[in-house]
Amino acid sequence: MTTTPFWIEKSLEEMNQQEWEAICDGCGKCCLHSFIDSDEEEEEQFSSTDVLREGEELLYTDVVCQYSDANTCACTRYTERQILVPSCVQLTKDNLKDIFFMPQSCSYRRLHEGRGLASWHPLLHDGSKQAMHDAGISILGKAISENDVDLENDFEDHIVTWPEQDRD
Repeated sequence: MTTTPFWIEKSLEEMNQQEWEAICDGCGKCCLHSFIDSDEEEEEQFSSTDVLREGEELLYTDVVCQYSDANTCACTRYTERQILVPSCVQLTKDNLKDIFFMPQSCSYRRLHEGRGLASWHPLLHDGSKQAMHDAGISILGKAISENDVDLENDFEDHIVTWPEQDRD
């Protein structure tokens, strides 16, 4: 007898903490520096948002948080990440509705939007990330640590589109 996988049987809201954590594919894209580019000239008119407004675009860079492991794409300080990096956003069931800031390939976003897990997801490969790496989804070999970049002067030189890519 086969059992239905929990990610098919349950909504994200119904998952326990262990199941919730297992949904993360570990691609590392959420650890990339990103920003909202706005048509608004005046910074004074800009305010925090939970949706993209007209004239705004979410842009990704290839610059990754200093705590990201270049070989595993995982956070080296996961349990203390929000203390060390206050701007690190922790995706939760409560802020899932504001998921626009996550890449299209994000497994939480895919499930939230009804697209299911991608064929490369580690849960479908006995926990191995190799299919994800082979599909070009992860940051493996594509990102540079924020410690190696002059963010004040070179930030725009690191804008990339590959984090927006999704497969199946």
